[in-house]
Amino acid sequence: METQVYTVIYEADPEGGFVASVPALPGCYSQGETLEEAEINVTEAIELYLESLKNEHKALPQDHIWQGRVRVAI
Repeated sequence: METQVYTVIYEADPEGGFVASVPALPGCYSQGETLEEAEINVTEAIELYLESLKNEHKALPQDHIWQGRVRVAI
């Protein structure tokens, strides 16, 4: 089975839990009470998103995101 890697951004929700988004897949979001739960849920969301694209005979998006951190003086 072929695999693909996508960048996932996790953000703490002010009301609790975490929200996960996939920048390469517009509209692909999920959430969970813990980071582990959010990761499980977003993995399922990605799989469903890609399955939908395959069913529509559309190309699968590639992830072209690089993340880094920059230290600045304040």
